[in-house]
Amino acid sequence: MKVVNLKQAILQAWKERWSDYQWAINMKKFFPKGATWDILNLAEALLEQAMIGPSPNPLILSYLKYAISSQMVSYSSVLTAISKFDDFSRDLCVQALLDIMDMFCDRLSCHGKAEECIGLCRALLSALHWLLRCTAASAERLREGLEAGTPAAGEKQLAMCLQRLEKTLSSTKNRALLHIAKLEEASSWTAIEHCLLKLGEILASLSNPQLRSQAEQCGTLIRSIPSMLSVHSEQLHKTGFPTVHAVVLLEGTMNLTGETQPLVEQLMMVKRMQHIPTPLFVLEIWKACFVGLIESPEGTGELKWTAFTFLKIPQVLVKLKKYSHGDKDFTEDVNSAFEFLLKLTPLLDKADQRCNCDCTNFLLQECSKQGLLSEASTNNLMAKRKADREHAPQLKSDENANIQPNPGLILRAEPTVTNILKTMDADHSKSPEGLLGVLGHMLSGKSLDLLLAAAAATGKLKSFARKFINLNEFTTHRSEESTKAASVRALLFDISFLMLCHVAQTYGSEVILSESNTGGEVFFFETWMQTCMPEEGKILNPDHPCFRPDSTKVESLVALLNNSSEIKLVQMKWHEACLNISAAILEILNAWENGVLAFESIQKITDNIKGKVCSLAVCAVAWLVAHVRMLGLDEREKSLQMIRQLAGPLYSENTLQFYNERVVIMSSILEHMCADVLQQTATQIKFPSTGMDTMPYWNLLPPKRPIKEVLTDIFAKVLEKGWVDSRSIHIFDTLLHMGGVYWFCNNLIKELLKETRKEHTLRAVELLYSIFCLDMQQVTLVLLGHILPGLLTDSSKWHSLMDPPGTALAKLAVWCALSSYSSHKGQASSRQKKRQREDIEDYISLFPLDDMQPSKLMRLLSSNEEDANILSSPTDRSMSSSLSASQLHTVNMRDPLNRVLANLFLLISSILGSRTAGPHTQFVQWFMEDCVGCLEQGGRGSILQFMPFTTVSELVKVSAMSSPKVVLAITDLSLPLGRQVAAKAIAAL
Repeated sequence: MKVVNLKQAILQAWKERWSDYQWAINMKKFFPKGATWDILNLAEALLEQAMIGPSPNPLILSYLKYAISSQMVSYSSVLTAISKFDDFSRDLCVQALLDIMDMFCDRLSCHGKAEECIGLCRALLSALHWLLRCTAASAERLREGLEAGTPAAGEKQLAMCLQRLEKTLSSTKNRALLHIAKLEEASSWTAIEHCLLKLGEILASLSNPQLRSQAEQCGTLIRSIPSMLSVHSEQLHKTGFPTVHAVVLLEGTMNLTGETQPLVEQLMMVKRMQHIPTPLFVLEIWKACFVGLIESPEGTGELKWTAFTFLKIPQVLVKLKKYSHGDKDFTEDVNSAFEFLLKLTPLLDKADQRCNCDCTNFLLQECSKQGLLSEASTNNLMAKRKADREHAPQLKSDENANIQPNPGLILRAEPTVTNILKTMDADHSKSPEGLLGVLGHMLSGKSLDLLLAAAAATGKLKSFARKFINLNEFTTHRSEESTKAASVRALLFDISFLMLCHVAQTYGSEVILSESNTGGEVFFFETWMQTCMPEEGKILNPDHPCFRPDSTKVESLVALLNNSSEIKLVQMKWHEACLNISAAILEILNAWENGVLAFESIQKITDNIKGKVCSLAVCAVAWLVAHVRMLGLDEREKSLQMIRQLAGPLYSENTLQFYNERVVIMSSILEHMCADVLQQTATQIKFPSTGMDTMPYWNLLPPKRPIKEVLTDIFAKVLEKGWVDSRSIHIFDTLLHMGGVYWFCNNLIKELLKETRKEHTLRAVELLYSIFCLDMQQVTLVLLGHILPGLLTDSSKWHSLMDPPGTALAKLAVWCALSSYSSHKGQASSRQKKRQREDIEDYISLFPLDDMQPSKLMRLLSSNEEDANILSSPTDRSMSSSLSASQLHTVNMRDPLNRVLANLFLLISSILGSRTAGPHTQFVQWFMEDCVGCLEQGGRGSILQFMPFTTVSELVKVSAMSSPKVVLAITDLSLPLGRQVAAKAIAAL
């Protein structure tokens, strides 16, 4: 018989009562090769014929079961066919379909093309929808049966439906496929959610507790599908987190002026990567603050830490609160953190002793004010601390009773900053005397440093500096003036100049230079600071044109300094004098060295320079410092003597107002300026006792020791101690400056790879990460672009990648990559901008953009005897071996970090596809596991978008990575291609 179509073939088989295998043989004769059974819709045709009567046709059903078992039809075509049946009143037919589903619903697979795998996801979603509809219909009939008094039939069918639902959903693989299907077909998922609600309403009225709990369990599993990837356990076995501690210490010691948002993001990144519970996380922040307070050097350092702890950290916590899921939860977590903190009595007592007050009390008040604690919690915690303090007699000594505690002063200084900013906004020309009074008050005692610390901690220092630059500029424009007005103008110029120099030295010059002037006008102080002011790491050329202004003005200035008994103030152009003083000093030095001027004349000149305005002395010493650097050892004497003359105060009746206060700031500025050159020339200059702190953290490196030894020693001490203190942070920072990023990073990684004890390596990772925060962007480029590729491509170094140091290095690399990638879109912190960038090698030539031009890294790889097409998966020749989600998102590949990440993942891909296994293969596995462990989802913002799509199929061959959740985590499911790759990998598991 010539068969016309599928339906006729099935009918003929039924009429002639063929057995199932006979049917399969004949079908293959009727339909020659070419079209597959799925294209002919065999499963649908068989079901259609089997379900014609009130009960299913057993013979035709046996054909379908045979087709499924012998894989004539795909699982997706069977599921799609089942989901089209909607007459749930035919019990026997429904039960037959449920039996068919039972054959394979917990072992679905597909080894075809990516489109077929996506088809399986969609079919499974349709089948889930069908199962829910079927369950709802059975539950409805059971409810009606109960009312009519015949419950048995409905109950059996409902139990069967729930059993199949549970079996389907209990497989993680199925839930992963449904997760992909949900992203493919959002509307179908909405229908499923509606079905769930409806089912819940019907089941609520049923009395059978077993069926109800089974249904609730299925509902929970379905609702968990969209959030499959965001479940992370938090670390509960640890109580100390040195990384958080070090990040806070680093910020408090070196970056008080930094904005709070980058710090908040960095802390959140550490919290996520290390899975730290919120109460312990907040506790660690407070612990670091108290340690910082206790360790801080007296003077400005102590004020900075106080401002950081009592003003900036509460603001940071307010921002952290926004990341938490509920306000109430966060206030409870902060309360728990304080409960833990109160148990650390020795730490709190030491801080109270240092600050001469109840620090916890001030802190609790601030947190309460910011809405971080409820009033009841605040009062309870205050009472507990008060009771504790009763047992610490040394906290109540009389000798400290008259000293005002810094925390109280700082908290009062904060509103004063706002008031001063308002005063500075007024028109200076209207009441210069009133303004001078305000500035004079700021100079007394430690007021200036208090105000600057409060402004820095609250993000107002930039506008503070800007106001003083404007004031300084105002004093350079003079009109007709009386003697009194001239002296007020000179003082306003001098005080603003000295304050700005002090701010630049204490908080970094970028605070002053960061805001570009919108009017296009360049102000005098900014010009002078950029070109003439010595700073750490900035070498000035004393013969630069900026030190060689108009010669006629220089001559008149020299004459003025040499001949006058004192400088006349009226109509004096102070900014010009400051710019001309360097050339004048050169003339005077030459005259002195050639015997034209005697030492007495030099004394008179230096007295004139510092007699009225201290800023002239600052400008003169700035040039002298640059000049001394260029001189031979025997030529320096007179220049250094001149610095000595300028550094001391003038003892005269005829000085302007606030002279002693200005000299204090001047001495501090000069001490900072001369520190480098005095160390290099082994000279000592006694600066007058300033009342301010000497330079903390200065000259920390031991003399005559190789810096590599210093680095290994300090790292060993930090590792032994288990946390990084402020002094160590400064030593590491100095070593990073001296040795450069590659030297610094490479030597510390060598130290890590020497560790053999697991607990030591884990501690080392936490500490190294926090040390690398000194310049995370540059360190990450070196680590991922140079050090890791070097270790992974050189077989002689593979032994060093074994466990435990190998696992530790993988974790460190992932942490650095994630931190740098999440923060590099933002601005680098001022601390990092200041460091000179070293071009270890141009990243564009190291990692070329054009895919056709192999990068140095890929040439290294293909130098093995391996096949050049190693990266291409045999089934997907059409897909470029290096195609990744980042290219589809058009990420900027001119960015060095993006380029380094892309090349690292190409290297990982090649190692996974290579025929040689070893410790480097194991390292790659650890690296990928840590990527998955630290990320909620491998989406657009993650480093995994740089991984080639072809890597996924290689990764699932590694036993530890062959889980559906891992596949979902490492692929970018926001892209259709990403979903296809994931579906294909999961369906093949």
